[in-house]
Amino acid sequence: MVVHSASEHVLAGLDPEQRSAVTAPAGPVCILAGAGTGKTRAITSRIAHRALSGEISPRHVLAVTFTARAAAEMRHRLTLLGAQGVQARTFHAAALRQVRYFAPRLLSGRAMPELLDSKVRLVTLAAARVGLRTDRAAARDLAGEIEWAKSSLVEPTDYVVAAARALRDTPHEAAKVAEVFTAYEQLKRSNGVIDFEDMLRAAVWGIEEHPDVGEQIRTQYRHFVVDEYQDVNPLQQRLLDAWLAGRNDLTVVGDASQTIYSFTGATSAYLVDFPRRHRNATVVRLVRDYRSTPQVVGLANAVISQARGTEARLRLELSGQRPPGPEPDLRIFTDEPAEANAVAARCRALIDAGTPAKEIAVLFRVNAQSEAYEKALTEAAVPYVVQGAERFFERTEVRQAMVALRAATRSIPGETPLPAAVVEALTAVGWAPDAPPAGGAARERWEALSALVQLSEEYAASPEVVPIGEAGSVERPVTLTDFTEELARRAAQQHVPTVDGVTLASLHSAKGLEWDAVFLIGLAEGTMPTTYAKTVEQVEEERRLLYVGITRARQWLWLSYAAARSPGGRARRPSRFLPQLDRSGGTERAAGGVGPAAKRPERRRTQIVSCRICGATLLAGPDRKLGRCPTCPSDIDDELHERLREWRQRVAGAQKVPAYVVFTDATLVALAERRPERSEELIAIAGIGPRKLGLYGESVLALVGGAGVDDVCPEKTFEISS
Repeated sequence: MVVHSASEHVLAGLDPEQRSAVTAPAGPVCILAGAGTGKTRAITSRIAHRALSGEISPRHVLAVTFTARAAAEMRHRLTLLGAQGVQARTFHAAALRQVRYFAPRLLSGRAMPELLDSKVRLVTLAAARVGLRTDRAAARDLAGEIEWAKSSLVEPTDYVVAAARALRDTPHEAAKVAEVFTAYEQLKRSNGVIDFEDMLRAAVWGIEEHPDVGEQIRTQYRHFVVDEYQDVNPLQQRLLDAWLAGRNDLTVVGDASQTIYSFTGATSAYLVDFPRRHRNATVVRLVRDYRSTPQVVGLANAVISQARGTEARLRLELSGQRPPGPEPDLRIFTDEPAEANAVAARCRALIDAGTPAKEIAVLFRVNAQSEAYEKALTEAAVPYVVQGAERFFERTEVRQAMVALRAATRSIPGETPLPAAVVEALTAVGWAPDAPPAGGAARERWEALSALVQLSEEYAASPEVVPIGEAGSVERPVTLTDFTEELARRAAQQHVPTVDGVTLASLHSAKGLEWDAVFLIGLAEGTMPTTYAKTVEQVEEERRLLYVGITRARQWLWLSYAAARSPGGRARRPSRFLPQLDRSGGTERAAGGVGPAAKRPERRRTQIVSCRICGATLLAGPDRKLGRCPTCPSDIDDELHERLREWRQRVAGAQKVPAYVVFTDATLVALAERRPERSEELIAIAGIGPRKLGLYGESVLALVGGAGVDDVCPEKTFEISS
């Protein structure tokens, strides 16, 4: 009677769907749990209900998840529910425990080999053995590729075909990666060590090839629970199948719309195919969202409703259960510094109004985006912590770059334009301004150094004003020495340690976390989705990544993008995943959005721009620049466009800068289409600010008026000293 009462107590407070999951009969159970729907409560309550009712023994349960934090949370909840004795571990921790226990039997009395905590050192040696020189970033990418192969049950001899079939963006030619993979395996054996994938394979081997070991494990563990099942890879599934050995007392929980780790070998296929693989499976959908306001939930539903592909078959439409809150705020800014400053100001306002700093997060697609926000938060006196990565100026590649920049102040002529000087200096640390390298770590290193180049362009756009007595003042171009001193100042400012602060994190590292206020920034095409997402499947994973970011917010949600990276830079379009913007005028925000009342000095004020051909309101940056819809016919003056291109090439050559620094291609098209006749019309074109108007306005207006390139291009006109 007491046991029955205890098991009934577990059911108290559960919603109907959670109760269905908890009380489902023994056998295969698939719980499709949306973000914030209480999946951990459901699976721990299911274990506790079965244990307290006498249906199962807690010591016969093995619950596996993907992080030690999630496993600890599961153990804590089970203890509170009175179900002590359940083993809740990560896949790797469970496998390690079993391999260590059975090592004397499996290895004929020998001790278990030492476990590598990182592949990088051996991968570096393996690469050298096959003739590849690698830095740490390249070695990390090779290690990641080997982890993907081993997690996907791919052997070195099969790697080339498997990588091609999976459309892998390999860090080197696939055949060369296979050579490194082979050499790595040989080095492991000669050094008597194993890696984490070997440990999982050893656990599988011990069960499948040693009947006595398999029988003992099957006797110990009879009931299995797998959390985050959409993140299982083929090797982990192979281990799960070995544990089950044909039995079917298995409960899995997952959300196909949160599949964001495919690049590591994780696949939602096992979750999607669960009802097919287990014909008598019970499937329960949890859709009541207890984390976020209905407004946040509504936006999440809108974003994921457009999903396509395999994962979309299990798409869940969430139902917000919290009281209504503020509408998500969608903002458009002229450039990234303005976006960062506005985010910092809003964070400051939230903290001043009583929101703890640790309950605020700024989430971005790539770690290189953090620098602008580290700077803006520092200047706004907002404490912050960087989640899952080093602070920008603490990163190895950035420290090396700063050393190279200081050294370059002694070798690069002082009159060299700052952006060109920075590019030249960074070649000393292996950076090149062309397309980024393949491989995640190498690409992240390239992006961090690219961020320094972008900083130099922004810094160069604000020359120092030097007084010259009563006659007034002149602008002195900033030098490489000035820039290195500015970087040192920023690094010193941002080095102050903090205990609690606003979280800066990538979207991937934010998975499983939540905050009261979330800022999703940089939501422009090329960043979200990233330009590296080339296939339909990769683009869909980017959509799911944004969905994960949205569902991290409990109360306040801010989504923003900058129309250009830097002031006067090339125009960008908003992310294709964003909801339709309000076309009724007023402010540039999500339809129905209610923004904060705080002052927004950095936000671009809305100016209604209509298509000069059809009259439709234009919101996307490139469309506003051109003054027409992308579907409306172009009325470009081809002859003028050609003269503008030749003029830009000459100016860029004289200034020794890339052509786009003068004007972007889109700006040239806008000039040749709109043909401005006055300065007011010229500066109305996005990308032409007061500085560029002063530098080039007279020449451009002359060209529009019919002047030849030779008439407006004497070299002295475009010296940077202007």
